[in-house]
Amino acid sequence: MDQLNARTDDFEQNRPRLRALAYRMLGSAHEADDAVQETWLRLERTDTSEVENLPGWLTTVLTRVCLNLLRARESRREEPEDERLPAVAERADPEQEAVLADSVGLAMLVVLDTLGPAERVAFVLHDMFAVPFDDIAPMIDRTPAAVRQLASRARRRVKGTPAVPEADLARQHRVVDAFLAAARRGDFEALLALLDPDVVLRADAAAGPSHLPLVLQGVRNVANGAILASKRVMVSQPALVDGHAGLVMAPLGRLQRALSFTFTGDRISGIEVIAEPDRLQALDLAVLDDLADMPGLRHD
Repeated sequence: MDQLNARTDDFEQNRPRLRALAYRMLGSAHEADDAVQETWLRLERTDTSEVENLPGWLTTVLTRVCLNLLRARESRREEPEDERLPAVAERADPEQEAVLADSVGLAMLVVLDTLGPAERVAFVLHDMFAVPFDDIAPMIDRTPAAVRQLASRARRRVKGTPAVPEADLARQHRVVDAFLAAARRGDFEALLALLDPDVVLRADAAAGPSHLPLVLQGVRNVANGAILASKRVMVSQPALVDGHAGLVMAPLGRLQRALSFTFTGDRISGIEVIAEPDRLQALDLAVLDDLADMPGLRHD
């Protein structure tokens, strides 16, 4: 009994770290809880009396559980979206998911979701949790050199390649941040100041309830449209969209829409709302520098 209690205490001490790790690997609070629970069940079934580094052992087991879940998710990607969402919605706690997503960054979760399972695991373990490549290698059955390549490839994807000079990207980012803040506040006058008088918004057929493409022309129409979309704006974050500053809308960390902007000086002259799955999948999405350089994110 004493041994069981000690094992339970050790696991509970590691639980917060394991859950944080699982969430970043999986991007889903309920799947993270499942992975942590499976790790506990495996601990119960295993004689760990000769395990010298229990936190390392738990990390290895959790990583393999998460990798299996990510691979299973990859095999389901061809399923129609409406066949997959009910199961997720049934179990997900939106408030819990939102808090966790905010702690990581919605844009980061969206970009991580574009990585392959091994890339995602290698990147999260090394760049976010500072696990050495030599330790990651046996967890995912790769050599340290291969793990380094996986993490490097994932890092390039996460950081992206800007399509404009750094100064222009910084200016675009400031404008997008101001647009996002004004839309969240419902500040019509601030939106008018950020939009070019001849601004045009185009949304594809999947972006709205009518299932028809939408075009809004003129600063007042586009500003009104931004305010009407305030609920969606609350689950949006800046991101690099095809090399330019843009927005991603991702409730519970799942990409639903991306906004691509065209700029004329310091004003927005065009907005394209992309929601069709094939178009979303074809986008080159990345985390903007100030997010990619968050504390704890390694680049070596």
